[in-house]
Amino acid sequence: MPTWTNIMFQDSSSPLMEQLIFFHDHTMMILTLITSLVSYIMLTSLFNKLQNRYLLEGQEIETIWTIFPAIILIFIALPSLRLLYMLDETNTPSITLKTLGHQWYWSYEYSDFTNIEFDSYMTTSNDTMPSTFRLLDVDNRTTLPINIQVRVLISASDVIHSWTIPSLGIKADAIPGRLNQVAFTINRASLYFGQCSEICGANHSFMPIVLEAIPLKMFPKWIMSF
Repeated sequence: MPTWTNIMFQDSSSPLMEQLIFFHDHTMMILTLITSLVSYIMLTSLFNKLQNRYLLEGQEIETIWTIFPAIILIFIALPSLRLLYMLDETNTPSITLKTLGHQWYWSYEYSDFTNIEFDSYMTTSNDTMPSTFRLLDVDNRTTLPINIQVRVLISASDVIHSWTIPSLGIKADAIPGRLNQVAFTINRASLYFGQCSEICGANHSFMPIVLEAIPLKMFPKWIMSF
């Protein structure tokens, strides 16, 4: 995979991730303009021979370079606050999924249904098929429907973990004795991969997350398969 694609975000598959990418691009545009302006001023200051032995103060320019950065910070802070409230907003969820982190695997429970819970372990090298992803696939995939509001309750049984799916814009710590929640809507049916993003021990890099998003009409069939 080219190096350039490695530094980019994954394609968004939820409204939250779309907003995160928009905010990133908005902020990077402002930072690029600031960097260009400061670089230009530094270069012109280094290579010109203009000088003024009697210059003691410049109240006008000092006022400008105090107010102007404050205005720029407002243009960054307001979209950031809006996005923070959007990430914390939990509308009436249609499905609730409970996620529990262990050393080193995940447990899932569909609390809206009866007796639907399972553990999700990374697929070993011996069980890896040509169609699977090495070190990323699991034996039991989490399945959720698309185009409905989903709530995920996240906790841990031993140490701090982090349930993360980059393409959905989801990252929440799984802390023992604490219940965190995230809410999202998946835009398209696909497989979404993630990993624990907290250094939780020796096998930290071997507890992947695989979420399979399916159309809503297929979800009852999957539920009935248990």
